Amino acid sequence: MNHKSKIEDMLLEMIQPKLTEIEERLSRGEGLTGEDVNTLLLKSQFNHINHLDLRLDEVVADVASLKTDFKQLENRFEGLENKFIGLESRLDTKFDALESRIDAKIDSLIAQFNEFKMELRLEIQVAIHKSMKWSIGLLAFIITFLKALEMLLAK
Repeated sequence: MNHKSKIEDMLLEMIQPKLTEIEERLSRGEGLTGEDVNTLLLKSQFNHINHLDLRLDEVVADVASLKTDFKQLENRFEGLENKFIGLESRLDTKFDALESRIDAKIDSLIAQFNEFKMELRLEIQVAIHKSMKWSIGLLAFIITFLKALEMLLAK
């Protein structure tokens, strides 16, 4: 991006003869005038600006590279986010299916328990009826036996 303008080139061409003259005078050991100092400062500023332009070009290139890198990273994160969304959807489906299976098992167990409870009640009722029949039959036999024995002894 280091684009020197034509004006910069013209200014450098204008001060170049003066710079050469200053170098010659310095090599002879002569002193500098105020104008000489200003010319040297101007050349120094041009060099400094050119150096900063080079650095700015590097920074701009680095920023452009970072933009590309961040865009790629953003795309990767979006892809990862989509994977998690898909995973979340699949997990929701699997958990729903698991919950349905567990609910069905619980309902089945409750039904089996209720059936067992009814069968147990029925068996208890049958046992009580059977026991009562035997008790009443035995009691009737004992009473009949005692009555017969009493009648026999009373004669």
